[in-house]
Amino acid sequence: MASQEERMLAGKLYNVYDKDLAKKYERKDNLLHRINFPQEGVDPQAELKRLIGKMGKNSYIEPPFFCDFGENITVGDDFYCNTNAIFLDSGKITIGSRVLIGPRVSLFAAGHPIDADVRNKWLGFGKPVTIGDDVWIGGSTVVNPGVTIGSNVVIGSGSVVTHDIPDNVVAVGNPCHVLRKITEDDKQEWQAQYRDYQADQS
Repeated sequence: MASQEERMLAGKLYNVYDKDLAKKYERKDNLLHRINFPQEGVDPQAELKRLIGKMGKNSYIEPPFFCDFGENITVGDDFYCNTNAIFLDSGKITIGSRVLIGPRVSLFAAGHPIDADVRNKWLGFGKPVTIGDDVWIGGSTVVNPGVTIGSNVVIGSGSVVTHDIPDNVVAVGNPCHVLRKITEDDKQEWQAQYRDYQADQS
């Protein structure tokens, strides 16, 4: 018989009040308290590395931060997440490298049944959320269970992402939709501004 955690990570219905999962919730709660309300001598970033399943090099999460477990989250290198993020990792959350996440962004890899009779049995499910490399997600965006966001993508602030987003696009709205492709002209414009910045700072 599969454990409730195995069912959860397989995307099947599971008991959200399972006693073994409750131990993981308790561990998460203790670590989040140390992260979000640090006492003297406590390094929140060190505690985040204990909480998160895998944190890449030069990755930083600005407290306060909230999650279901933490251990089902994988983050690449050079990742930055602004304050008040909510990562519900009942399904796996996988984030690539050089990803910027704005304040109050919610990644929901957790859900509940549409049917009330089943939902009222306190059953839930997890569906993975995957984000590629070189992505910027604007503040107050919500990403729903089972969504994949490609690489080199900008998600406009306040978006609700209900379906997969392909590579190399700007996407916005509720529901989030592709606004346009990211073009060579975009690259040239921003490279020119970067050269201006470098000249000004030299």
